[in-house]
Amino acid sequence: MSLPGLLVVVAILVIAYYSRGMLIIGLVASQAFGATAIMTLTFLGGSSPLIYTMFAALLVTAVAARRRFWFDLGTVFGSIRPVWILTSLMAYAIIGAWLFPRFFEGQTTVFVQSKNRGSVVEASLAPVSGNTSQTGYFILGGLTAIALCALLLHSNRIDQVRRGFFLWCGLHAGMGLVDLVGKNAGAGDLLAPIKTANYALITQAVEAGFVRITGPFSEASSFASVSLACLAFCYTYWRKTKSRLAQWLAGILLFLTVLSTSSTAYVGLTLLCLPVAFSMLVSVLRGRVEREEILITAFMATGVVAIMGVSLYNAGVLEPFVRLLNSTIISKADSASGVERTYWNIKSLQSFLDTSGLGVGFGSSRASSWPIAVLSRLGVFGSLMMAIMVGVLVSGIGRLREWVDPETEAVVTSVRNASLAGIIASSVSGGSADPGILFFIALAVVSATRVRARRTMAALGRTAWHQTEAGAEAREGILSLGGIATRAAAAGSVNRK
Repeated sequence: MSLPGLLVVVAILVIAYYSRGMLIIGLVASQAFGATAIMTLTFLGGSSPLIYTMFAALLVTAVAARRRFWFDLGTVFGSIRPVWILTSLMAYAIIGAWLFPRFFEGQTTVFVQSKNRGSVVEASLAPVSGNTSQTGYFILGGLTAIALCALLLHSNRIDQVRRGFFLWCGLHAGMGLVDLVGKNAGAGDLLAPIKTANYALITQAVEAGFVRITGPFSEASSFASVSLACLAFCYTYWRKTKSRLAQWLAGILLFLTVLSTSSTAYVGLTLLCLPVAFSMLVSVLRGRVEREEILITAFMATGVVAIMGVSLYNAGVLEPFVRLLNSTIISKADSASGVERTYWNIKSLQSFLDTSGLGVGFGSSRASSWPIAVLSRLGVFGSLMMAIMVGVLVSGIGRLREWVDPETEAVVTSVRNASLAGIIASSVSGGSADPGILFFIALAVVSATRVRARRTMAALGRTAWHQTEAGAEAREGILSLGGIATRAAAAGSVNRK
């Protein structure tokens, strides 16, 4: 049991309790501690579950202990079709993790963690402890999505989701700044006491003369991946609601992402800028440029002018930044790390072919790109089911957004974009087929909101129909009375004659 991990859990529980959303807020906020373990499981090869697993287990247990659990579960499966895909994928992952490493044993090579957990080695396919531990994390994520769907369908908890994500982004940005200041001041890794996970810690590395920001994570790449997800959430929420808090957090997160010295950050940030640029171009073509878009354009233009001015005054000032870009992007593929990770991906694709498209099983190996990891671990069938769930996230609430209030639509879209940004980052350097707890949270938020929107649409439709029917009956009554009055008047006229 990890004492620092327990203290962090208690602190998050207290904050979440006073924020009036212990389970949901605690689960989302716990993602900020990417290298804080709750304990070490020696019987699973030294696996160290992070603290988010504690909150996920609490959420699942709390939902399962409810009196109306079976009714809520039936509602989830009866109204959310992607849950059936998720359940099928969970079953496939369990069967594959147990069967495929044994059925294809020795027929292909995989990459596993060495005994000292400091490096990855190539070995013949065989059952390993990762089959149990990583499959367990994936199943826990799936159960969390189902439990969260039950809670969100029962009552409107979107405000808890919003507060949880802002707390997560705030904690991540704050600890990133602490790490940046501490390392540049010569104080070293100030967050080392909470990094209790049994990972290889690469927290004192330097890239082209710049210290690498790792925050509460074990390496700069992991920190950059979460920074991109938080940035996507804050930026989207700011654009939709004009929130000043989201605006400041987005600025801080962008600053930390740029200074993280991670190739994952730079490639991911470039990809995330494409839809932003496209959105601004559409606004220009329509002649409806918003104030925020003008602010972004002015900020970028000021940065370009400042860089050009500095380079004209003293070109040598920019040499460290040029070396940084060269080492992290331009020459990354030719570096020892780049060559090694490319080899992992090639061999992972080869293992997919060696197993006739069935995969080597969850946790059997690792790659350096999430889509390749999914394909080589889960095979064709598992990849297809995963693609369907990603498609659910990409579509979001779609045309149903007119049936939800603006705040709900802003939160759901921001959560969706945060998850997609995390997927983009994992596609650059992710080693596991598990999409992460953020993916399951976003899947539950999007799916439950779609169902609630349909309910609202149906309820308003019934109300409008009843109003229309009542109006029709009233009109018929008026017409009937008019007809009677007309006939009476006609009869009186005849009698007078």
